[in-house]
Amino acid sequence: MSKEFWDESFSQEGYVYGKDANQFVQEHSSRLPKNSHIGCFAEGEGRNGVYLAKLGHHVTILDQSEAGLNKSRELADEVGVQVESVQCDLTTEKIQPNQFDAAVMVFGHVPKQDQPFLIEQMLQSVKPGGVILLEVYSEEQLSYGTGGPPAKEMLYAPEDVLSWIKPYKCLHFFYGEAERNEGERHNGLGHVIQVMVQK
Repeated sequence: MSKEFWDESFSQEGYVYGKDANQFVQEHSSRLPKNSHIGCFAEGEGRNGVYLAKLGHHVTILDQSEAGLNKSRELADEVGVQVESVQCDLTTEKIQPNQFDAAVMVFGHVPKQDQPFLIEQMLQSVKPGGVILLEVYSEEQLSYGTGGPPAKEMLYAPEDVLSWIKPYKCLHFFYGEAERNEGERHNGLGHVIQVMVQK
């Protein structure tokens, strides 16, 4: 989906995906080292990054949408934390390697041909020993219709994800159903892929 699509979405009143962090991030945030520098990839309006900043982490939010980044700064101000923000196209722009202690991405959906680059940039951005946390909708999500892109081309296959994380220590992998109620666009039972790996 284009920068223009997301700028328009995030320019609307309110928060498209709500202000609360994703449930998977909340459940596993305690496994992140304290005071980590965390890169939040394809973070949109900032709900996960702001949540992690509230826990005491130093957070850098990366997204292509300036409107989304503006919302993330507003949300950070609202709850009294600071986040850094970087506008970039994560499907084409290389990210500085070994800069983060952890990386997080929630529902960062891009076309299939761009998925390996995005995931590799995310993995490479983390220092050795660092942790990567990821939740995305699987291709099975099409039959649920409770959120995410309405095209298989924009969803993730478990075999692809497993191949991308194979070189790393897998701390958690889940492929199956999960209830997600996040703002106006994720509502109800869906089908997700969850990953936590250590580099």
